[in-house]
Amino acid sequence: MTISEWLDAREPRPPVALDGRVRVAIGADLARDVADVAPVCVAAAERTLATLLETTMMQREHAFELLAADALLTYAFESAADDPEHLAAFAASTMVRLTAPASLLREPS
Repeated sequence: MTISEWLDAREPRPPVALDGRVRVAIGADLARDVADVAPVCVAAAERTLATLLETTMMQREHAFELLAADALLTYAFESAADDPEHLAAFAASTMVRLTAPASLLREPS
């Protein structure tokens, strides 16, 4: 099963526009094996957040991008929860990864 097929099987189905944005963020990785859902979705969310921060797209009209990043992380944790023994480590590493783009918001010294 591919990541695309895994997304197709999610219930309840997300709104069409959100599903499309998630798939655009994942890109060519949609064809990867379902075992890669968690890291692929985290990477896509990280790229989405970094783009928002780097391009000053933090206005209200860009809220949909933030919603897509949230959906990607939700999918990542949904998939990672299938391996409860490693879930805490996955969560910790994801938190570290997601704090890196936030450094762009800090004032220069």
